[in-house]
Amino acid sequence: MSADNTPPAPIRVLIADDEALVRAGFRVLVDSAPDLTVLGEASNGGEAVRLTRQLRPDVVLMDIRMPIMDGLEAMRHIAAGGVDGPHVLIVTTFDQDEHVFHALRSGASGFILKDSPPEQLLHAIRVVANGDALLTPSITRRMISAFARQPSAPSIPPGAVAALTDREREVFEHVAAGRSNAEIAATLCVSVATVKTHVGRLLTKLDVRDRAQLVVLAYETGIVVPGNL
Repeated sequence: MSADNTPPAPIRVLIADDEALVRAGFRVLVDSAPDLTVLGEASNGGEAVRLTRQLRPDVVLMDIRMPIMDGLEAMRHIAAGGVDGPHVLIVTTFDQDEHVFHALRSGASGFILKDSPPEQLLHAIRVVANGDALLTPSITRRMISAFARQPSAPSIPPGAVAALTDREREVFEHVAAGRSNAEIAATLCVSVATVKTHVGRLLTKLDVRDRAQLVVLAYETGIVVPGNL
């Protein structure tokens, strides 16, 4: 709470899914949490983009397979709005490697399956709204494998990586391994606040919006190599 005991504003959520029953279920679940609220619902990617621009949610729950415009294309349009845009949390029944890979490339901040426990979904919304990435070690390992199979040219100039300090590069490697700020702090024997500062500098220097994009860049630029973590 703030100094005047006023509770913080709830996290504003937009739900994008082509199934009406799924949208209704997510709305009931999200609205049941005192710190979350649903702003609206979209039944396809095009509508998700329009409502995102209109309602300016903090988090978009995005299905991948939708008519008219799929979730990946919708994310690309939403991400084009810049760093201050909403965070996208992919919620889907499809967990193949290619979906994780392409979702993160398109700008997703997290990835969760529709059959996850309700409390896990609520936690995921809070995590990505806070600017963190929802990347569990298992998802990270699968993404490493995807990058090993699909090498590509780095999307940032090499000079940006070369400009990192030794400590920033070290933190970068830990982030790429899917470790939380607390885990990194314990490993490096520094405070969590210090780790947050380093992560913030990485985001600024590498011109990316969140930790998920840092992980993508780590493998694209060779900061970490599959099999060496």
